[in-house]
This record gives sequence, C-alpha cells and structure tokens, in this order.
Amino acid sequence: MTILCVRFQLPPAHEAALPGLLGLLEDFTPVVEALPPDGALADLRGAERYFGRDAVELASVIRVRALAHHGVDCVIGAGPGPMLARMALRDARPGVTRAVAEGEVADFLAGKPVAALPGVGTATARTLCEYGLDTLGRVAAAPLSTLQRLVGAKAGRELHEKAGGVDRGRVVPNGVSRSLATERPFTRDELDPDRHRRALLAAAGELGARLRAVDKVCGTLTLTVRYADRSSTTRTRTLKEPTAHSAALTRTAYEMYEALGLQRARVRALALRAEALGPAEQASHQLTFDPVDEKLRRIEEVADRARAKFGPHAVMPGTLAA
Repeated sequence: MTILCVRFQLPPAHEAALPGLLGLLEDFTPVVEALPPDGALADLRGAERYFGRDAVELASVIRVRALAHHGVDCVIGAGPGPMLARMALRDARPGVTRAVAEGEVADFLAGKPVAALPGVGTATARTLCEYGLDTLGRVAAAPLSTLQRLVGAKAGRELHEKAGGVDRGRVVPNGVSRSLATERPFTRDELDPDRHRRALLAAAGELGARLRAVDKVCGTLTLTVRYADRSSTTRTRTLKEPTAHSAALTRTAYEMYEALGLQRARVRALALRAEALGPAEQASHQLTFDPVDEKLRRIEEVADRARAKFGPHAVMPGTLAA
C-alpha cells in the first residue's frame, strides 16, 4: 500500500483551504495530485522509506495534523495504486483508513458491482450486466475476447486488467486548478428527480452569475453527486465553447445528470464546478439566428444588474421561486 486517496471534509464555503491541506501532504511527499474540490492522491513510496512507517501509519499522522492545524477531518483510502486507493476511499470512514494490501486485491474487488470500477459508465455497466457480468469477480474470470466483443478491443482489455487488480495509473503532481464551485445539499436524502433538477438549475444559475461578475468563462463543467452512503459520482464535460451563460451551463448539467441514469438514488447533495476559466473578452461565441437565445442573454444582463443592486435573490427562475 503506497498510494493514499484523501478526501478532506470541507464545507463548500471553505474549499479555499484545499491548497493549504495539499501543503500538509507535501510535507510527506512531493508527489501529490489535487482532486478538487476536496481531495488528493499522494504517492508515499519514498516517504515510507524515509520515515520508516507504512502508508497506514502515515495516514494517521496526516489525519491528526489536518485536525490540529486546519480543524478539518478526512477520510482516507490506501492501496497499491491510484485506482485501488480511490475504491478503498469509498469504504473508508472518518478516523479509520481503509487499506487494501497487495494480497487482498482479488478478494476486495471480487464482490463489487461493475459500476464501482472507475471509468465504467452506466451504458457499459448495463451491457455487462445483461450478459451476467455484474461483479468485478465475474468480469475478471471472463475471457478477454468476450469482453472485447462486448465493449470494444481497447476498452475490453483495460476492463479485464482493472477487474483483475492491475492498476497502471500513477499520481501526477499538479496544483489546484482555477475554478469556481457551488454545492446544493438537501435537508434530507432526496429521491425526487425534479428536486435534483431544481438544485442543478439553482447551482448553474449561481455559477453563471459569479462567472459574469468576474468577467470569466469556463471551458469545462464538473458534476458531483453525493449519496446517502457517503459515496459519490463525478462526471466532467468539456463545453462546446467557453461560456458564462447560465442556460448553457444548466443544459450541460442536466445532460450529465441524465446520463447517470439514477433510479431511486438517495442523493445527499449536488455540486457543480466550473473549471478551465479564462477571460470573457478572449472567448469566442458562435453567432446564432435563434431569437430565443438572444432574448435569454439580454434577460440575463438585466437580471445581473438587478442582483448587483438588490441582492442575489432579487431575480430567479420561476421554478425556484415556487
């Protein structure tokens, strides 16, 4: 176990603390990869030798320092590679590191559903389940040729390797990308898709207004769905053109949400993050003869002026006012 996947339990309003928490990890290893808005991967191979402690022991020290210096608790998964560390994180809880040792990989993966494997989307999982390959153990036992016929040559090979515990990923050091984020928690675990969409509408509207206020546009949008069992799903989509237009951000958020195919999912919170920010004055916009789009943009300008004068809730979609 040489890789840690750490998720700091940061409230949405305190995500600016993430760079400082990454610095805490960098006290142990320079190989740290930020996973905004609240996580990171850390490669501790050199740290284990230097400090004379294994990854689980170092994880305990990291947890104590995060609490002592930043007042932030964290959950930590440990594994031989980034993929396994991420999967271990889903089984972790505050105060206890979920560790997957080299000899435990096959047993750890065997009973998990195929959708638990990073990179396996809803469509791929549905295809595999139709042929009885509903767990990673069954996928690992299936012939490679069968998987390649079902999902394609390259995807089938990668799926076969990952289900068998082969983790070829690596931790790539980076910094926290410039971004804006907002989260919509529910007062109780929410099953209603209409309420999910209302939350996305509000979040996309807020992001658009914040982007326009600082004369920025975003190139990618990330949706994170947090569930009642503390697990989460994250999807990122590159926009057709950089934008701060709330309607475009809302459409993209809806598309990512619908692609997840959630059925009776108990959702605790929905978060949107606008990334790849750039100056609005340098962004190109595809001209359109659609009068509806032009009307929406003009209404948006008027609404922004009203919010600047009377507050952020002065103008809002009728759906949210109900």
